[in-house]
Amino acid sequence: MSAGEMPAAETPAAETPAGERRALFLERGSYRRRRLMDAARILPVAGAILLILPLLWHSGSAENGPGPAADAIYVFAVWILLIAGAAILSRFLTVPRAEPPRGREP
Repeated sequence: MSAGEMPAAETPAAETPAGERRALFLERGSYRRRRLMDAARILPVAGAILLILPLLWHSGSAENGPGPAADAIYVFAVWILLIAGAAILSRFLTVPRAEPPRGREP
């Protein structure tokens, strides 16, 4: 690869069978759905990191950081926010049911 070329993953265009370059386009609905799917994949990782934080607060001495009551409130608040985030994401990621086509009535 020369200095002026971009790697294939970073090129903003695709080549057609004739060798012409055309811009890639994702329609708005599929783009948003993919970003929501990405958010759904990241949510458990972000939750695990947020739930591990109270352990890091007390890694030094016991005198530093909030007390156990504050830790419990924090853990339950993160838990509730994760449940709410998952519920919101699942609502947007569910596919609406299409009505079956109706036949002609005599």
